[in-house]
Amino acid sequence: MADRQLPLIEHFNELRKRIVAVFVVFVASCALMLFFAKRCYLWLVHDLGVVNKLAVLGPTEIVGVYFMIAGIAAIAITLPFAAWQLWLFVAPALTERERRTTLTYIPAVFLLFLSGLIFGYEVVFPNILHVLLGMNDGLFQVVFTTERYFRFMVNVVLPFGIVFELPVVVVFLTNLGILTPQWMRKVRRIAYFVLIVIGVILSPPDFVSDLLMSVPLLLLYEICVGVSSFADRRRRRKIRKFADNQ
Repeated sequence: MADRQLPLIEHFNELRKRIVAVFVVFVASCALMLFFAKRCYLWLVHDLGVVNKLAVLGPTEIVGVYFMIAGIAAIAITLPFAAWQLWLFVAPALTERERRTTLTYIPAVFLLFLSGLIFGYEVVFPNILHVLLGMNDGLFQVVFTTERYFRFMVNVVLPFGIVFELPVVVVFLTNLGILTPQWMRKVRRIAYFVLIVIGVILSPPDFVSDLLMSVPLLLLYEICVGVSSFADRRRRRKIRKFADNQ
């Protein structure tokens, strides 16, 4: 009994080491990015022309905003390292071909996350902000507090960085035979409904913002169907080739 439990304990210890390593890299990245938080702050607010409108309600807000900026940057820096640690953890159970294939997921994870952040910041966030400010119509004096402005930005932008990882997850599950493009097409209506609900929840309560948040999610789902079809065809060709060689 003890002999059977030992490998399981070793796996848990190995997983714990990987998680600790990822946490250490995240903390180190966050500490490093604190030195560049001011530059990031000025860059983020300069393009939108609200640098003179931002205000703070207390000294702790300044620290909170700096940590918020550093934390998002640290997530982007840590993500490829976390993917690499995950690959090292599962690599012993994979074949040589599977190791080479899954290793290519690491840069894809980072690039898709970065693309999601850029898309959310450059396309979705300014449009939602413009719509919300347009509803003012001169009725109110608009005063941005720094903490609420950046929290709003993070709530809009960060979900796109996470959601843009879906193609990698879809390809991975398709290669394992867990997910098929036929099933994704079959549940398309349900998936659309769920994605629209997610878009409405994540966006401010107005129709235009809901539309700007939901439409990219629906397009991303169709992209996932496409990459799943491509991965499924490759998987079937490999299976047929392996069967012919037997």
